[in-house]
Amino acid sequence: MTRGAPIPDTVTLHVPFRVVKRGGRKEMQLPDGAMPSRRTDSTLVKALSRAFRWKRMLESGEFATIAELAEREGIAPSYITRVVRLTLLAPEIVEAILDGRQGPEVTLAALMEPHPAEWQKQSLYRVAD
Repeated sequence: MTRGAPIPDTVTLHVPFRVVKRGGRKEMQLPDGAMPSRRTDSTLVKALSRAFRWKRMLESGEFATIAELAEREGIAPSYITRVVRLTLLAPEIVEAILDGRQGPEVTLAALMEPHPAEWQKQSLYRVAD
């Protein structure tokens, strides 16, 4: 094997991005036109799994009230109420979260705010293609 030109000791690579805070953690923000990688938000996925688990426990009769469930879980009843509300999200939004396709405005804090129960009115949570 022959060498035509010497290999430099260092290679500099320029990658344009910004570091922004989102939901209490730092995240890379790519320039316009760049394709972001799909990455699931583990906080949202965990909240969704808890919401559906707690809903199932309440519907099955394992716990008669949210207060009983909250006592068993060691969590405030108001928190459980807000998390269980996630079960009312449109299936497309839940799938997008599980696939990592939710928009940047879809955070746990935003989803725990009251939202319309009608799926058609939940379009404010943008789903990336």
